[in-house]
Amino acid sequence: MAYGVKLEVWGEYASFNRPEMKVERVSYEFMTPSAARGILEAIYWKPQMRWVVDRIRVLAPIRFTQIRRNELDQKIPGKNVVAARKAGRGPLGIFVDEHRQQRASRILRDVRYGIEAHLEVLPAVEQGGSPLDHPEAKHLESFKRRAAKGQYFHHPYLGCREFPANFRLLGDEEPFPPCPSELRGEQDFGYVLWDVEFVEDPQGQVIESNQGRRLRAQARFFKAVMRDGVVQVPSREQTRG
Repeated sequence: MAYGVKLEVWGEYASFNRPEMKVERVSYEFMTPSAARGILEAIYWKPQMRWVVDRIRVLAPIRFTQIRRNELDQKIPGKNVVAARKAGRGPLGIFVDEHRQQRASRILRDVRYGIEAHLEVLPAVEQGGSPLDHPEAKHLESFKRRAAKGQYFHHPYLGCREFPANFRLLGDEEPFPPCPSELRGEQDFGYVLWDVEFVEDPQGQVIESNQGRRLRAQARFFKAVMRDGVVQVPSREQTRG
């Protein structure tokens, strides 16, 4: 049994960066499933559950703009963090004035999306009992209560933290706003980032939140086709690593 939600999100700017662009930031034409999952997790998330995005609706015309942003040309090395933890001290800062770079970005403006998703409880759950006693139903009610009040763990954002997202929970029978006329029909956007998952790798980085296992990040992609403003998100088995 799937426990679904419908969320409308919008903002002034958004950037869902293509991973193949190494230097300049270039956004996809619409929200990626991983970005949609991030918005849902910002509102409500527990370690025992996961969000599965089913559909993404584009509710505003696709418009791009160009900006330039200040960024850092490096990050704190992981080995410095490990050494500082062992020694109790160590260099963990970056002097912004010495490592600032200005880069161009091609981002989206005046965006509005609809997210349709459902949640799954990770451990096996016992069957039986009333729906309100089911763990998935309890998580769903918690999410709806928080979303209806505008509550969140951290402010949801549209691809980058500089671009905050507004959101509104839709009722079960409440329809999304209509698709813009210019998005009617079918459009093929090629391969789009589905999500990033962590897989076992003897040479990977040790991640403490995963019981000290050695993992590496692996991006997965799917063939994105938009029909009347709606992108159907496939399951993991239908994606490519």
